Amino acid sequence: MFKPLAAAALAILLIANCGGDSPADTAEAESAEPLLLVREDLMAAQTETLTLGPVITGSLQPELSADLRAEVPGIVLQVLKDNGDEVSKGDALLRIDSTTIRDNLLSAQEAERAAEAALDQAERQYKRMQTMVEKGVVAVETVETAEGVRNQAQSALASARARVVESRQLLEKTEVRAPFDGVVAARIVSAGNTVQVGTELLKVLDISTIRFEGMVAADEVGKVNPGAKVHFRVNGFPDREFEGTVQRINPVANEVTRQVQVLVSLPEIDVNFVAGLYAEGRIDSQSRSAIMLPESAVVREGDLAHVWIVSQGALQHSQVVLGEQDRRLGRYEITSGVATGDQLLRHPLGALKDGRAVQIGDAAEPASENIAAEQQGN
Repeated sequence: MFKPLAAAALAILLIANCGGDSPADTAEAESAEPLLLVREDLMAAQTETLTLGPVITGSLQPELSADLRAEVPGIVLQVLKDNGDEVSKGDALLRIDSTTIRDNLLSAQEAERAAEAALDQAERQYKRMQTMVEKGVVAVETVETAEGVRNQAQSALASARARVVESRQLLEKTEVRAPFDGVVAARIVSAGNTVQVGTELLKVLDISTIRFEGMVAADEVGKVNPGAKVHFRVNGFPDREFEGTVQRINPVANEVTRQVQVLVSLPEIDVNFVAGLYAEGRIDSQSRSAIMLPESAVVREGDLAHVWIVSQGALQHSQVVLGEQDRRLGRYEITSGVATGDQLLRHPLGALKDGRAVQIGDAAEPASENIAAEQQGN
């Protein structure tokens, strides 16, 4: 019963002495093979302009906007414009029932005509009394009485005319019109709604006056000056960076956040912005030339950082010192460890080894795929 076990042990011993390579030999053989790269795996270190300054966050808002509210009570008869409709100054947007106001206007006009007739009669009576006093027919007191009646008629006519003007103004307010050229941003009411004085009806914006209304930390506001350039990105336009100019600085800080509002004017651009979009950027307070690398090219190990340089056909491990970070672009300033023109691995992955040979070709697999394949093999 022991003979089969002895034969098996002998076979294993022979295989161990004559058979495959050890794991250490395999790793050494793999490290001796060149790492296959394509041009897209590399990037050249270049000197760029690093702009420093306070971070500004906020949203795009039009400088010219109007919340249109009801100035007379009544029932909404028609809403002539809807959200997104372009309007010109003076265009009718909404109509409120004017029946009661028209009746009041007619009544005021009748009162005006009656007051005019009464004043005409009082004026003639006053002149008649003056003539009779000159002839000595009536006493002077009679003229004074006629003059008083005439003055009262003048006051009554002025009051009646004021009521007519007021009624006409109220009648005009039953038709809400656009205060300027713009776009309807919000339609609050619909036909059939009953509104009171002060009820919000519509909101109109002038998109051509849009600007960046942002907030800056209070301890950074001293670095902000009117006229400074602002570079920012807008949510919804991830591939574009926009530039504006500091228009003015709010002299009062926010009571809750203690941040300070900064208004940034925008030049004419070929983008139709939407009001309310989130924006974030940096106000240019100072700038300098520096080597900037994307975060993906820098390997962080605690407080230390390094990059992989491809030099003379081999990988070279290089310790770097990081400076300022452009948080908007995710790029680090490199103060030492990299020179302008150095070829770096764009995405260093896997267990790379200093001094490993590198082969660059157009048809080779990308380094990331090769490294992943090595990790699976190991």
